Amino acid sequence: MQHRQLDIETESRPELVDLSDDCVAFLADVADGGDGLLTVFVPHATAGVVVVELGAGSDADLLAALEQLLPHDERWRHRHGRPGHGADHVLPLLVSPSLTVPVVGGRMTLGTWQSVALLDPNADNRHRTVLLSFLAG
Repeated sequence: MQHRQLDIETESRPELVDLSDDCVAFLADVADGGDGLLTVFVPHATAGVVVVELGAGSDADLLAALEQLLPHDERWRHRHGRPGHGADHVLPLLVSPSLTVPVVGGRMTLGTWQSVALLDPNADNRHRTVLLSFLAG
């Protein structure tokens, strides 16, 4: 199994960070044109990874929907950090900290409009680690 660590600096607001190019570069280095599985993992309690369409307003729609589902207000018992930070700790209920993408011929088998992205709603922690792993088939 091959691994790579990405260190990502996010903005001080909720955002989606496209990881697709990083995944493509990693697979170019380690997959040798073969088949296998790419795992993307974020070792944080308040961030996740998604396969989603990016651009054309999709980013803003996703973040707005997330804010409607998990509003940053005073309802949360978990209260350190900014007001409503407890919502960020409920994120794993909706967004996993990991995902696996099949790799065929050294390439991710994503659909035309799909991208791999880091979802980070937490404005308190701007430094994120993303771990990529490739398991050859």
